[in-house]
Amino acid sequence: MGRPDPEEGQLPAPVKPPDGGWGWIVLLGCFVITGFSYAFPKAVSVYFKELMKDFHVGYSDTAWISSIMLAMLYGTGPVCSIMVNQFGCRPVMLIGGLLASAGMILASFTTNIIELYLTAGVLTGLGMALNFQPSLIMLGTYFDKRRPLANGLAAAGSPVFLSSLSPLGQVLLEKFGWRGGFLIMGGLLLNCCTCGAVMRPLDMGMKRKMGKAQDKYEAKEMLPIGGKSEEGISTTDGTKKGKKAKKKPKKGKKLLDFSIFSNRGFIIYTISKFILVLGLFVPPILLVNYAKDTGVPDTEAAFLLSIIGFIDIFARPACGMVAGLKWVRPHVAYLFSFSMLFNGLTDICSARASNYTGLVIFCVFFGISYGMVGALQFEVLMAIVGSQKFSSAIGLVLLIEAFAVLIGPPSAGRLVDALKNYEVIFYLAGSEVVLSSLFLGVASYCCLNRGKKETPPENNPAAGGGSDTEEAESDVQEAEEHSSDNHQLAHSTDNAVVVANEEANHVAEEQRGEGGGCPAGDGEVLARDGCNADQMVERDSF
Repeated sequence: MGRPDPEEGQLPAPVKPPDGGWGWIVLLGCFVITGFSYAFPKAVSVYFKELMKDFHVGYSDTAWISSIMLAMLYGTGPVCSIMVNQFGCRPVMLIGGLLASAGMILASFTTNIIELYLTAGVLTGLGMALNFQPSLIMLGTYFDKRRPLANGLAAAGSPVFLSSLSPLGQVLLEKFGWRGGFLIMGGLLLNCCTCGAVMRPLDMGMKRKMGKAQDKYEAKEMLPIGGKSEEGISTTDGTKKGKKAKKKPKKGKKLLDFSIFSNRGFIIYTISKFILVLGLFVPPILLVNYAKDTGVPDTEAAFLLSIIGFIDIFARPACGMVAGLKWVRPHVAYLFSFSMLFNGLTDICSARASNYTGLVIFCVFFGISYGMVGALQFEVLMAIVGSQKFSSAIGLVLLIEAFAVLIGPPSAGRLVDALKNYEVIFYLAGSEVVLSSLFLGVASYCCLNRGKKETPPENNPAAGGGSDTEEAESDVQEAEEHSSDNHQLAHSTDNAVVVANEEANHVAEEQRGEGGGCPAGDGEVLARDGCNADQMVERDSF
């Protein structure tokens, strides 16, 4: 007795991440989901020219399809967090896969651009959002020691799928038209349901069953054999049910945990990510047009993005391996700050690149730094808030990033139209990324590391999952409280049995005084406390 039962409103005991086994299948599913989520909005752009001809709209009108997808991916973060906390990761991902596929299939039957916004933009974007966030949560559940490597490998899905979906979309467009292409792409998105199906939660049912069986076994051992033992067990179960009914309303799982805003590390991370997103996506968006303006042919200008994607494929897993080293992982926040600084300086130093060779060198270094940022961004967040609060944290962070996504690239496009100068844009974007890097590094050192010397340790980026330990300790305290309740219940049951035995013995003594002998039906109890063996044999002979 004394084991905490998850059904009684308490949090189950944390299960140690396996760091392998079925986790590799989960990692593969997360790789596919990440690839679809980040690459699909960009891959759809190959259909824009045909859409412009059929619907008689401009490029900016068709570009809103990708913008709406990204806005749904980032802006619906809190909704995804609430659904995951309420229903779990697997059901949410299955629904998300169906929505993403249905959006593209319905888009193939649309007759105007507004219907495309609602189907390919809103519906497909929402479906991918419901897949992306839960997949990262499950990855953090299955990996702990190897989590940096797992995050790096999963993040590599973005450049891999971008380099494959874009050529595939062009082939589908040439053979089946944009409607047939949308229909086939919708079928491909059904693979998100397969990825969601493999996201099984870590099994906690065995511990719960073993605890219940042990409770009943102990109850049988301490109660006398016979009808009274069954009554005692039923009474114990009834008392448990009564306590269960009382405890259920006390503790309910929060749909969205806003307590993470009390974590200074989370505040620092959120501010730095907002500043980072303002300038991070601007160079790859403007790179092709920048190259064309410098006199680079169209085919060679488009190849620049392929260079970034190819370098990015290898940079993300490599950075994940480095972040997983014992002497690096406690300082992963500073590695993240360095990667942002590297990316920002790359933008600034290449702003004056005037030939194709200079742009190729920029793409190589940008691919390395961009891959480092992509591999570390969610690893740092997991290290700050812990795996149990990650579902709420990532939803709130993505919502805040959504505003930066809607501000950064459009503002850069307007500046290009006004100034007709890409150099200023690269300087501005690089300065924003450098600022975010300096803010994260300096604030982490000043606000978190110095605070450690004066106050008890708090959750910070360098702590490497300290909040998981605190939550585990709180679970242990709840288990101890529940154990003391069960101990008191067992003690009261023992007292009831002793009182019942004393009353039975008292009745037996009165009957012996009247010459009645031992009463039938209480042989075991009375043989221990009053009747002798001869009386029992004599009674049995009759």
